[in-house]
Amino acid sequence: MTTLVTVGTQWGDEGKGKVVHFLSQNADLIVRYQGGNNAGHTIIFEDKPFVLHLIPSGILFPKKKCLITNGVVIDPENLYKEAMLLKSKNLDVKGRLFISESAHVILPYHRYLDILREEGRIRIGTTRRGIGPAYADKVTRLGIRVVDYIEEEVFMDLLEKNLREKAPLLKKIIPIAKLRANILKDYRKYKNFIKPFVTNTSLVLDKALKENKNILFESAQGTLLDLDFGTYPFVTSSNPIAGGVCAGAGLGPTKINSVLGVVKAYTTRVGEGPFTAELRDKTGDYLREKGQEYGATTGRPRRCGWFDAVLLRHSIRLNGIDSLVLTKLDCLEGMEKLKICTAYKYKGKLLKDFPASRLVQQKCTPVYEELPGFTGSVKGAKKFSDLPVNAQRYVKRMEELMGAKINLISLGRKREEIIVLEKSKIWY
Repeated sequence: MTTLVTVGTQWGDEGKGKVVHFLSQNADLIVRYQGGNNAGHTIIFEDKPFVLHLIPSGILFPKKKCLITNGVVIDPENLYKEAMLLKSKNLDVKGRLFISESAHVILPYHRYLDILREEGRIRIGTTRRGIGPAYADKVTRLGIRVVDYIEEEVFMDLLEKNLREKAPLLKKIIPIAKLRANILKDYRKYKNFIKPFVTNTSLVLDKALKENKNILFESAQGTLLDLDFGTYPFVTSSNPIAGGVCAGAGLGPTKINSVLGVVKAYTTRVGEGPFTAELRDKTGDYLREKGQEYGATTGRPRRCGWFDAVLLRHSIRLNGIDSLVLTKLDCLEGMEKLKICTAYKYKGKLLKDFPASRLVQQKCTPVYEELPGFTGSVKGAKKFSDLPVNAQRYVKRMEELMGAKINLISLGRKREEIIVLEKSKIWY
């Protein structure tokens, strides 16, 4: 029995989709344990790009089983469309997709509530897909679980209770009668589609563990978006960190064997961020001009900055990371100089640990160490020694500052474009 958790170590968009797709080759089960369709994995499969928001990317491999567990919030309409897209590509999910009966569903009123919040005075830049309001309903005991959704009598009762409770806000944007009609219009289609996949996924996992299967857990988003340990309040509504697996999938902590962190060779954030100055060359925002950084779900451009070792040490500690995958090193080709943030400075004090204070986060400035850049393409490199010498030095310095080993280096979007440095912690 081997269980491996793959987590993003920054603010998401680290390239987890490709990594999970790569590791899925030797996994028996691929498990999504938190988040919703506010996250997206872009992968290249048979030279074609796929963006999956809910269904684990392991579904692209025949005979692999994929689980969406109780920690995920599920939009039935989105799930249906994603499955139909896969079917159009001759990839059928029947018999291979398992959905937790205890997962909560996202309904249209959650999306409206999300919009109202984002267009009001409190804006945190959500995807407006209803994720936060669905998790809020879960916490306030108003939520509708998948098992409730497929039991029509129960669903109708819970729907009316939710519409009555939310009417004072919802009627500002849509008549309640119209909203109800919109929800019920395709309800039976989505219910009948989902029903065959619904099960107790905790029992599925338990059976797989007893059969010594390889289980791969994939997080959505990244550690710095974690509800408890991220840059609050600009966080998601769940726990992407490795510890989220236990509550999000119904798995005891002793069953997790290893944690693999996915780290990008630089830093990106959506919109404004206090930690790293923008990464530029003579032409301006270098990485954005190269078309590398647009969110798979939102399509929003990412603000690109130098690599931040402080937040990586924070992520490594929180997740109990055993080893790392370095992605997007190829994006730094041609930079004359490379910088690494080694600490923050605030009111004359040097901070080497990630601060929780939002004031410190806003006002601190990065302290940089400068390294020479590298020229020449890293694409096509088969081993570490094939990389330019300065690229090798950059990677080694990252390891020293993070205090963790890099086991894989991803150099492109295709699954095969990976250098394996060490096989001790991960299966391939």
